[in-house]
Order: sequence, then structure tokens, then C-alpha cells
Amino acid sequence: MASQTATDPKQDEAGERPARKGKLHAEVTAELRKRIVSGELPPGERLREVHLCEELGVSRTPVREAFRTLAAEGLIDLLPNRSVVVSELRADDVADLFIVMGQLEALAGELACQRVTDEEINEIGDLLTQMVDEHARGDRANYLRLNQAIHQRTVEVARNAVLHSVWQSLVPRIERARAMPLLRPGRWSEALLEHTKMFAALAARDGERLAPLIREHFMNGLAVMDGRDQPD
Repeated sequence: MASQTATDPKQDEAGERPARKGKLHAEVTAELRKRIVSGELPPGERLREVHLCEELGVSRTPVREAFRTLAAEGLIDLLPNRSVVVSELRADDVADLFIVMGQLEALAGELACQRVTDEEINEIGDLLTQMVDEHARGDRANYLRLNQAIHQRTVEVARNAVLHSVWQSLVPRIERARAMPLLRPGRWSEALLEHTKMFAALAARDGERLAPLIREHFMNGLAVMDGRDQPD
């Protein structure tokens, strides 16, 4: 975003066109969300409004609006002293999040099996093939990007607007938890195998088999997060 320098950070926000303000808000939000989810902005990091305005080449309005959006997503905390910090990942919150997302995606999987087309199965299969390749290369960043695409397409194929809206509101938080560098050796390969099994169930349009596989996938991830899968 640094290339967008046409807007002077010091210019009066009232001079910005509404459409441009909306676009800048979305872009600033996406950029900060990406940095938080990836860990570039770690928990407890203070976000300084003036610094971000200068770095991103925008005025105060889109930054402040981005702060409100990210706070609603649970990614940052707006403190009483007007400080803004990246929120901590609390163990109880992460556990609740994994449980809810597991149930949501299990329902999405059941619905997807009823509604998925052959073309969509091929599309998701292609994403899985790419994910296997990234695993072989050891490229975790691209693997996670493809992983998210598979989860998203499965929810979209369910064709339930309410489910999709609820799921989408939780995505930034679950992706941040997944990106935490806490995976034990071997978990990456296990997760890939789980995805292979889930795709096989989807391709067979077997919702009764897919739903428990999805819930198990999330619970296995949670076990890694809290260390329950560690050997004695």
C-alpha cells in the first residue's frame, strides 16, 4: 500500500471522496489484518496511528475505521487511554473458536455434499494438489493460503448465506491461530492427510462421513495448540 501516496496523510479527511475513503478503509484493513494474522504484528504490539498514516500514505480516517473493524473482529484492543494494541491470543478463546468453527464447517461440509457440482469438486481437488506440492516444497505460507482457499470454497459450495456470513466473521481469528508457530513436528503432514480424507468424502458426496472428519480436523489442531497431543 505504500505506493498509494496520492493522499496526503495531513490532508483534511473531508476532502476525500466517499468512494475513495471506502476503498482506502478496505485496503488499510486488509493490510493490517494480513500483518496481524501472519504474526508480523505480534500480540501486544502497539499500533501508532500517525506512523501508519505515514507508512501507508493515507489520512487518519481510513486508519481509524480500520481500527474499528479489526477491533470488531477481535484482532486488536482499543484501550481506554486511546492506545491500540494487537490482542492477545487467549487459550480459552482459541478453544472456543476451534470448537465453533469445527461445527460450522462440519455443517457446511454436509450441505456442500448435497450441492457441490463436478466442476467445483475438480476446482477443490486442484487446490488440494497445489497444497500437496507446497507441503513438499516446505512453503508454509503458500500452503496456508491454499488451505484457507479450500475451507472457503467448501463453505461457499454449501450455498447458505447465513452460515457463510457467520463463518466469514470468524475467519481472521481462526487464521491467526492457525498461523501461530506452535505446530509440533509431524503435525503438518497429519493435517495434509486429514485434508486428503476430507476431499475424498466431498468428492463422494458423503456428508455423513465428511462432517465428523472436519470436526476431528479442528480438534486435532486444538490439541496441538494446547499441547494435549504431546507424548508422555
